[in-house]
Amino acid sequence: QVQLVESGGGLVQAGGSLRLSCAASGRTFGPSAMGWFRQAPEKEREFVASIIWSGGQTYYADSVKGRFTISRDNAKMTVYLQMNSLKPEDTAVYYCAGSQALLSMRQSSMRRMYDSWGQGTQVAVSS
Repeated sequence: QVQLVESGGGLVQAGGSLRLSCAASGRTFGPSAMGWFRQAPEKEREFVASIIWSGGQTYYADSVKGRFTISRDNAKMTVYLQMNSLKPEDTAVYYCAGSQALLSMRQSSMRRMYDSWGQGTQVAVSS
């Protein structure tokens, strides 16, 4: 099992930026894929972005494409989510997730494909 710890959430005005971090630990080898999901009050947890660890391929939800960027630091076993041009509708608890399975890009957007989850970090965007 991989342990994941998120950080970097907070309160920001619309149009602002935040960078979330997720540090992975607990195994001698890293995850195959990592993703970010978010859950707003009374809504389902939804996919935001994912990255295939070895090749660095990325995949984004349409709602964040062009505004958010996912990246990873192999040496630090950390994945980042740079969020620019934030909107009030981006307000949610953001969770990072890791998968040991070899995923296609399409599969990397599916919650059920992930076996490790962080505790979540709150992002609030004011209008």
